[in-house]
This record gives sequence, structure tokens and C-alpha cells, in this order.
Amino acid sequence: MGRKRPGRNTPEQPAGGGTGPVPGRYEIDTGTCELLPDQFSASGWLLKINGVHSSHIDLEDPRELDFEYMRWIAALVESRFDPETKLRALHLGGGACSMARYFADVYPNARQVVVELDGRLAELVRGWFDLPRAPLMRLRVGEAREVTESLSEDSRDLLIRDVFAGDKTPLPLTTAEFLGHAKRVLGPEGLYVVNCGDAPDLRTARREAATIAAAFRHTALIADPPMLKGRRFGNIIIAGSDVPFAEDTALPRRLLGGAVPAQLWDDSKVRAFARGSQVLRDAEAGLPAAG
Repeated sequence: MGRKRPGRNTPEQPAGGGTGPVPGRYEIDTGTCELLPDQFSASGWLLKINGVHSSHIDLEDPRELDFEYMRWIAALVESRFDPETKLRALHLGGGACSMARYFADVYPNARQVVVELDGRLAELVRGWFDLPRAPLMRLRVGEAREVTESLSEDSRDLLIRDVFAGDKTPLPLTTAEFLGHAKRVLGPEGLYVVNCGDAPDLRTARREAATIAAAFRHTALIADPPMLKGRRFGNIIIAGSDVPFAEDTALPRRLLGGAVPAQLWDDSKVRAFARGSQVLRDAEAGLPAAG
């Protein structure tokens, strides 16, 4: 992390937060963020980081997920774990903690850790929004890979990677070596889920799929048809597990019924999609080989 800079707040928002959301631009450790009221919802708020839409929160309903890719993640996770599960979840990438807030409501026995690189952003988010408190949810400031490497073996059931610098995930969080750490942290039936942002050429998604397929026995992929046909920039959800994904029709029906209908690809389709693409390695990220 870089050196902390003093926050620049609107007059209504004292340093340290705690007064609820107040619209305005704020200086954070990694640049600037902007908090905006949702024009279509009296209880909704949109968070932008360095000009990019990052998170949306509905203060009255934690299960209201405005970003479609988050709905896809929620559907996938709920197809694996029932609501009584004492879910141990690790979220790499914090933003406004929308996903963790959702799962805290769906899984009341969950224990979640959200890792956010930007300490000032984490401080502001805690002040703006009514987030679950420890031990239900901890907001940990740190670099996602370093935190993952520090965690104990078999300490998580779910690991969600939703980290972006601009419109790209930092390369060290995509490599086979990083997945080795993620697999160590996950339990035998653990679920690894990534939000992959990609351009129409789908090169990044193919390489991410190849890397995840090399690490896990079973894979799945969720995206809307225009994205899968290479017609636009957008999000693709890719998941890996050593336990097979559910084969019933409930999940595909739920994905097709959303505001942006999505397709679910099974392991064979994911591996065909990734065929010919190279596994991502630390060397490409300029990281030294482990030794």
C-alpha cells in the first residue's frame, strides 16, 4: 500500500465517517472516489472509484444487487451452499462490500473477511454503510495476494476475487501460482470464483479459464450471450472447484430469468473455450519463481 494521504471530505462528512452516506468526492489512498445517490431508488447509493463504477448498495435491502455479475455470483454460490451453512468466505476486493453484505443476510451463520487495498476507502465505507460487524464480517486492509498467502490451510469455503485496477485485474491475482495459494486456503469442497473483465477478443477470459481449469477438477462459467460471442467489453464469471457443480436446472433457470439473461457453461464447454490458451504464470507478472 502507498502512503496514506489526508482525506478531502464534503463539509457535511466529518473525517472518520459514522454519519451515514453523504454524496461527494473524496480523496482516498489510491486516487479519488465519488459517492452518488441512486436516481432510481431512495435508499440506493453508487460508489465510483477513479471514475469507474465500483459498487452499489441499497440501505434498506442487502439482497438488492444492482450489478448483474454480482447476481450471477450469488446464484452460483447459493446453488452450492444452503442457508444454514456456516460459510467461511474470503472476498478479495472490497469496494462498498455489497457482496459480503448480501451473503451476511442469506447466510446468517457466515464468517466473512473482505480484503480492501485502500485503507481510506475502507474507513469511509464503514462510516457510510451499516455493514455487519466482526466476527460476522471483518474488513481487512491489505494487498489481496499477500493476505491470501498469509491465511491458514483449509480456512475458507468460498473465495471470491473481484479486484480491479482500472478495468483489469492485477496480473499477480490471476496466475497459477496464486491459485496454488487459493487452493491451499480453500477446504476440500471449496469454491473459487472470479470476476473477469474482458474485451471482445476474450483473450483474458480464455487464459483465466485455462489457468482455473488446470488448478481445479471442475469448472463453470457464466456470462450473457453477447459477451460470449465477443460483441462487447464486459464481465465473465469463472469458477473452479474439486467438487462437481450442481447439474439440476434451477441455476440455469435463475440465470436466464435475470434482467440480463446469462448462460451457464459446464466443465466441458469451459475447457473447450480455454483450449489452446496458455496458463498464466508469475513470470509474466514479473514475480520471481518460488524457491
